[in-house]
Amino acid sequence: MLLALAVLVVLLLAWAAFTLTRLRRLAGRVDRAWVTLEGTLARRAELADAVAREHADELGPLRADALRSAAAAARRPSGGDREVAENALGRLVRELPEPLRAPELDDAGWRVGLARRFYNDAVRDTRALRRRPGPRTLRLHARRPMPRFFDIDDGLDAVVGTGPAGRG
Repeated sequence: MLLALAVLVVLLLAWAAFTLTRLRRLAGRVDRAWVTLEGTLARRAELADAVAREHADELGPLRADALRSAAAAARRPSGGDREVAENALGRLVRELPEPLRAPELDDAGWRVGLARRFYNDAVRDTRALRRRPGPRTLRLHARRPMPRFFDIDDGLDAVVGTGPAGRG
């Protein structure tokens, strides 16, 4: 009886160690995906600002100022609501006339969609593991905040369907 109890304790400890290692790896994956997503968002904001500066005459003063303001707000969102600022910038970028939209800006938009998808996949996997009964009961990773999804309207359906190569 004592041997069976010892084997059960060893198995429980092995499972807990395996699960904790998995949670740490998922946390690292979320962190790396967030850094990548932030980089792509910053790149898109820089390119949008450059288009607003270089084509201010063709865009008109109102549209150029709106694009510059949206790019600045996306870099430093007020109130911490980054998703709202990124949605505003994305909407303005998509409304740019085709001849004024730089190919790099379109590419940055595709990259934002892909980076967001990778980040949200990592968040989904982490949340799913942390919500299982075992990790919840043993409070594995309980001190780390639960990661949040990053939801913006970036045309992700188009990214999944065709990708940059399918644009023609």
